[in-house]
Amino acid sequence: MTRQRRTAGGLELMSLLAVADLGAEAYGLSVRRDVSRRCGHEYSVGAIYTTLSRLEKKGWITSSLTSPQPVRGGRARRHFQIAAPGVRALAEARRQSDLLWQSGQSANGWGRGGVSSAGEQPA
Repeated sequence: MTRQRRTAGGLELMSLLAVADLGAEAYGLSVRRDVSRRCGHEYSVGAIYTTLSRLEKKGWITSSLTSPQPVRGGRARRHFQIAAPGVRALAEARRQSDLLWQSGQSANGWGRGGVSSAGEQPA
């Protein structure tokens, strides 16, 4: 038996954020474009659909099929919506990220090593 993660992984988090931001335009390919743009990496359709399926199994998003597109051979599209547990997951990820940044900062910049925002270490 596998245990379900209660927190979002990187691609899950980016996909969840894309669904939330895209609203009525949250279809598989639009989610893929949004995530790829945000991350600067072209994700495969399969990777995105697998991630969306995982988010739906967690109850963080819901999906429904639309009517076929009004063009010859038009296909139905799967529309995704963020669910209340998904909103809570995004809020929790934000809270954890904020705590991580706050705990790593010190008077001289970025953490105990003193690395600057430009990635430079002090001399």
